[in-house]
Amino acid sequence: MIIEGTILCGRELEPIEGRVVIEDDEIVAIEEATVDSSNIVLPAFVNAHTHIGDSIAKEAGGGLSLDELVAPPDGLKHQLLRETSREELVAAMRRTIAFMRETGTGAFCEFREGDVEGVRAIEEALTGSALDATVLGRGSVAAMEASDGYGASGARDDEFARERAATREAGKLFGIHAGERDPHDIDPALDLDPDFLVHMVHAEPDHLDRVGREECPVVVCPRSNLVTGVGLGPIEELTDRTTVALGTDNAMLDSPSMFREMEFTAKLTDVSAHEVLRMATINGADILNFDCGIVEPGREARMLVLDGDSNNLHGARDPVRAVVRRAGVSDVERVVLPESRTAER
Repeated sequence: MIIEGTILCGRELEPIEGRVVIEDDEIVAIEEATVDSSNIVLPAFVNAHTHIGDSIAKEAGGGLSLDELVAPPDGLKHQLLRETSREELVAAMRRTIAFMRETGTGAFCEFREGDVEGVRAIEEALTGSALDATVLGRGSVAAMEASDGYGASGARDDEFARERAATREAGKLFGIHAGERDPHDIDPALDLDPDFLVHMVHAEPDHLDRVGREECPVVVCPRSNLVTGVGLGPIEELTDRTTVALGTDNAMLDSPSMFREMEFTAKLTDVSAHEVLRMATINGADILNFDCGIVEPGREARMLVLDGDSNNLHGARDPVRAVVRRAGVSDVERVVLPESRTAER
């Protein structure tokens, strides 16, 4: 397969006119050349934090606080998940996975409620999908063993020392929410030596310094944080200190569109468009050990092709800014992913 256009190459997302050569689902070459294509070719997005099971109740809970919406065990989302049949849950997740593909996502990380049964449900939803997924179980060590690791709710809810030890022994990922409501659970979360933190809205200067010293990556979810009223967080300061990726968080509250997440982040912070696009692609891949998120030889071919001559993108002078601040699903020409396969653990 050969894809032509303006290619956003490597970690610096350098625009190069030419073609990408793909063989057996791998990028084998990037050739600079004059081509007759206005397409913009970039890595498919990596959505680094999702709760797609919450697709069962989109836009439920208007006006509720964060704790009322999502706090375990009796927040609204947990009540609704308990009331939902396995069939309804799987169907909702399948539709959300399809939407993520339509909007250019090639891989994502799911914090999956429902213990082992929750892990099995998303495996079923992923069957036949070409999206790559890191599924982090929740609720028990058995959920970790059945998935790619453990996604902890937060140090205020439990100690999670046993789950952290188990993931370390199994060589799996351990991620944990921290600093979403207030700063008090950040140090206890860092004490667990996690592979990454999620949110960090209320990180204070000493937390930022510690994150930098310990090189602990962070996934931020700015749209969700504003919807739940907890604030925007020190995103610029985090990017100065560590690897930061973007996630869309709770599908009950926000669509899992990385286009929307990028535009929102770029326009409400001073983070550059190049850095925002890295947060939506290569940074998430680095944190989650995906072999994608970047257009370079040797990488898995998970790419997004945008129509640079669409009514929305025609005339754009800076392709990176155009992708981050302007592009949307209507500009998608195609999403290039490996052939759909049966999800296996």
